[in-house]
Amino acid sequence: MDAWILVTIAAAAAQTARFMLQKVLADDTLSAAGATFARFVYSAPLVALIALGYGAASGQGLPPVPAGFWAYAIAGGLAQILATICVVLIFAERNFAVGITFKKTEVLLAVLASLVLLGEGVGPAAFGAILLGFAGLLILSDPPGGSGPLLRRIVNRAAALGLLSGLLFGISAAGYRGASLSLGEGDAFFRAAVTLACVTAFQTAALGAWLVARQPGEIGRVFAAWRVAGLVGLTSMIGSICWFTAFTLQAVGYVKALGQIELVFSLMVTALVFRQKVAARELLGMAVLGGSILVLVMVA
Repeated sequence: MDAWILVTIAAAAAQTARFMLQKVLADDTLSAAGATFARFVYSAPLVALIALGYGAASGQGLPPVPAGFWAYAIAGGLAQILATICVVLIFAERNFAVGITFKKTEVLLAVLASLVLLGEGVGPAAFGAILLGFAGLLILSDPPGGSGPLLRRIVNRAAALGLLSGLLFGISAAGYRGASLSLGEGDAFFRAAVTLACVTAFQTAALGAWLVARQPGEIGRVFAAWRVAGLVGLTSMIGSICWFTAFTLQAVGYVKALGQIELVFSLMVTALVFRQKVAARELLGMAVLGGSILVLVMVA
């Protein structure tokens, strides 16, 4: 099995754990922006230490950073901040598994963003599988007990937040791959770690400044909730390093497509941790998405 497949599965598992913890924070303690800030402020120092330590141990040193790197990194970082806030807001509308599934519109939208920003596409079979997954998302857009015209049922706040988060995550993924590839020196893991260290430092500063201006006292609440917020940072660091490494090894469309395995993990969390029910139609939508995952792994 190719390395990028194993790394992507690990990234999806860590990301599920991180969103689970962020839901706990948003439900009990913090705003959506505060729960998002927790992932950056606690992970940034850890990622910087890993990048510096690995570079020193492997004798690679810090690679030269071209100007184009920052354009990709800042665009990806801002898109990820907004996308994460959207996902946390979805949790207030629907259960955990459905919220994560809405986020998976990023798979199709990441292909489009990668095509526009990086000139990278996927083959016809892979694109067909992605469209199959998108059909599953349409099934999930219909809320439980919905009545009336189908268009009105699937066009709702949760669906809008899901599509917006998917577009933003797609842009961030393309930005991160572009930033990592612009570093001409170092192995895949080192370039991923350096990119992640720069991005998380920027995200911490940018979102921290916004919280100071718009939500006074929220940063203090983030640090007061350090027991859970610290775990958010740790799982964020693990997941992000795995995602960045996968983006360096493989095209964004394939990585994000395989990342749909996160739906299986989120369904387990929904049932076992939050004790939330999942409707039969929602299971059908997830099954359709699962089928698209298998096809994409076979053709990648």
